[in-house]
Amino acid sequence: MTILSSGASTQLVPPAPPQVPTEPAATVTFTIDGIETEVPKGTLVIRAAEDLGIQIPRFCDHPLLAPAGACRQCLVEVWAPGRDGALSKMPKPQASCTLEASPGMQVKTQHTSAEADKAQHGVMELLLINHPLDCPVCDKGGECPLQNQAMSNGRASTRFVDVKRTFPKPIAISTQILLDRERCVLCQRCTRFSEEIAGDVFIDLQKRGANQQIGRFDTQVLGFEGETPVGASAEDTSGRPFASYFSGNTVQICPVGALTSAAYRFRSRPFDLVSTPGVGEHDSQGSAIRVDHRRGVVLRRLAGEDPTVNQEWITDKDRFAFTWQTAPDRITTPLVRNSDGELEPASWVEALDAAAAGLRAAAHPSDPREPATGWAVLAGGRLTLEDAYAYGKFARVALGTNDVDGRARPHSAEEEAFLAHHVAGRTLEVTFADLDRAPSVLLVGLELEEEAGIAFLRLRSAVVDHKTRVLSVAALESRGLQRLSGTLVPAAPGTEAEVLDGLSDDVVSALAADGALILVGERLATVTGGYSAALRLAERTGARLAWIPRRVGERSGVEAGLLPTLLPGGRPVSSPAARVDLAAVWGVESLPAERGRSTGEIIAAARAGLLGGLVVGGLEPADLPDPAIAREALDVVPFLVSLEVRRSEVTDRADVVLPVAPPAEKSGTFVTWEGRPRPFPQALVSHAMADHRVLDRLADALGVELGLETLAAVHAELDQLGGWDGPRVDAPSVAPAEPPAVSPGTAVLATWHQLLDTGRLQSGEPFLAGTAKRAVARISLGTAQGVGVVDGALIAVGTDAGTITLPVVVTDMPDHVVWLPTNSLGSAVRDTLHADAGDLVRLAPGAREVERQDEEASA
Repeated sequence: MTILSSGASTQLVPPAPPQVPTEPAATVTFTIDGIETEVPKGTLVIRAAEDLGIQIPRFCDHPLLAPAGACRQCLVEVWAPGRDGALSKMPKPQASCTLEASPGMQVKTQHTSAEADKAQHGVMELLLINHPLDCPVCDKGGECPLQNQAMSNGRASTRFVDVKRTFPKPIAISTQILLDRERCVLCQRCTRFSEEIAGDVFIDLQKRGANQQIGRFDTQVLGFEGETPVGASAEDTSGRPFASYFSGNTVQICPVGALTSAAYRFRSRPFDLVSTPGVGEHDSQGSAIRVDHRRGVVLRRLAGEDPTVNQEWITDKDRFAFTWQTAPDRITTPLVRNSDGELEPASWVEALDAAAAGLRAAAHPSDPREPATGWAVLAGGRLTLEDAYAYGKFARVALGTNDVDGRARPHSAEEEAFLAHHVAGRTLEVTFADLDRAPSVLLVGLELEEEAGIAFLRLRSAVVDHKTRVLSVAALESRGLQRLSGTLVPAAPGTEAEVLDGLSDDVVSALAADGALILVGERLATVTGGYSAALRLAERTGARLAWIPRRVGERSGVEAGLLPTLLPGGRPVSSPAARVDLAAVWGVESLPAERGRSTGEIIAAARAGLLGGLVVGGLEPADLPDPAIAREALDVVPFLVSLEVRRSEVTDRADVVLPVAPPAEKSGTFVTWEGRPRPFPQALVSHAMADHRVLDRLADALGVELGLETLAAVHAELDQLGGWDGPRVDAPSVAPAEPPAVSPGTAVLATWHQLLDTGRLQSGEPFLAGTAKRAVARISLGTAQGVGVVDGALIAVGTDAGTITLPVVVTDMPDHVVWLPTNSLGSAVRDTLHADAGDLVRLAPGAREVERQDEEASA
């Protein structure tokens, strides 16, 4: 199976699925408005009506939520056959959103039944009794189902003459979501989504009758003690903010203006916006989104509908974190460092000529006593397929080197072999649909809610609907795993390979079931032997193995050959046939045959003065295993070219800065973790160029024709290349490493990124930042007692490089292990500690905790 492109879109050509005989589904024949229709047994009447093009008004109904019958707006007249077969009318109109079609049933909607029409008018009148007449200032105005249906299925005038009920407004149920309670029609869409889909029961309907309202269980606001809903914990019902990674979905599915976004509130009208389809750039899920913009400014993003990927949901990060693309530090013109050492604006011609001259001098110094040191290319993990392909081709054709890597994060040679052997070119072997059907799923080095939000929602639906069994090899049971009803397979950081090789017979048996999956994350690269053990487990059990990276461009980089040992389409650099095959398409005589250097090796070479020039695109030193070493390397490399959207630590050190377009200002293709291409059009008119266009012009300045000026040219090459059907890289076979010796006062570090942290792509959105999880240090009770701290106290986690002090949360986890968030506020693990998962750190009571203990002792 290969990734191909055609014209302006990119598509997949999968193999034909095996033909499996299936039994025909039972069907039901009944009538709606005199039209006889046949539907599968169990179909709701409202769905059958939709299939016939018959519109029935509704507020609470949503195809991805369980039927509720809460709003009663979809009432219809129903006649059904009795035991004697004679039709008889049901005494009262029925809610079509909860009524299943039955044989011989006759349904009359408001189009053919005066009774149904009157019932719907009556319900609408009741809904509008206390609803405020504030449509001109309501954010939902212009796209409001209540507005539309009040006109189509409501009375022309009101009979209500009393004073409408009001509440203080708005209530900030989080920093991002605001609630206007008087607008709420009690449809329960938001609460059902929170409970059924996300599993975040932070809000619910409370009390009954005229006192019923929605809220977050805050007695100071609501004025009464909330009743604990099904599925809610004491933590949820304590009045905590609506701290869910998926809270923005409730705003979108709210059929009135009760829930609004703090960032978008009062900023625009729907009819003033231009909508463009897009794809989320924050993770490897490839979520469909809708980009709404006005006068060249993106004002909001909504979830797009795509049943194959994200259905109708997106994470709050994909929804709200888009302001980075227009931040004040946006680079809009090329910059060249002058003789005084200052970056100054330059024309494109001047900047490209300066970059080309500097790169030539880097490889061929004018002083013959200086060695020729060559070039290297480093790219970050947020590239499109086209841009990743351009970086790889630029390195090999324009610079003549395999020193190119797109992994701006912890990585390993074992991971490189795993990606080349098992991931590259193997598209759609495991998909979101497989998550829906899997009987059991094992997670290794992967925290789905934090690192793959849509996969988390899809898997949680499988758990709720089909009782999918979820197991996780990790140091602790996260809240996400709890909401998956998952089972923790405890493993101290660095021991995951050993744990995989020694799984219990029960777990092995579960993974041997047909359709079972093993999902591994990019964090497994820090575990010696981790990927090798995962491959062995997959071979032993027959479970299918999939790699789910955190960033959007990781899979693009693998497919485009943005690795030092891998060419596009899964072609090994070491294969002469692969190089000849690729050279013919690229129109060059030969390609470099020696293995290239990885990101870590390139950084080390630059730091040691063994590299003359470096081309960097979209890389942040703070993401690398040791940011201090990366900064030193960038400081000493003789010539540095940076392709970037915003000012960064790299651009501050660069000799030439070439601005590139953010996703909203270019077309391209992201590739999901499945290997599924997700093309998106350009949303905003802009003169900014995509990375592949800039690299094409830089190659031209070097006297090399890259041929990647347009998307069509890139797609034509990808079409011509296709996939690789020759020998693949051998599977890695690395033995597990011995765990480090832990002495008193030390612990092994466990860490992963929170979905919302201090990453650069979230800056400029304070409302979203307010919903991020608080940084804490998690340790076991035994470890806490050994250090001399209690739950809630401060603990200092340190190395020779620095110390992070955070509140302690005593957690059920292995002793002598401490977990910290990788890059949250107050916890920049790599930048402060120069450490990563599996490294030893020192533990001690925090300074303020020591002072408190001293005061207690003296008292």
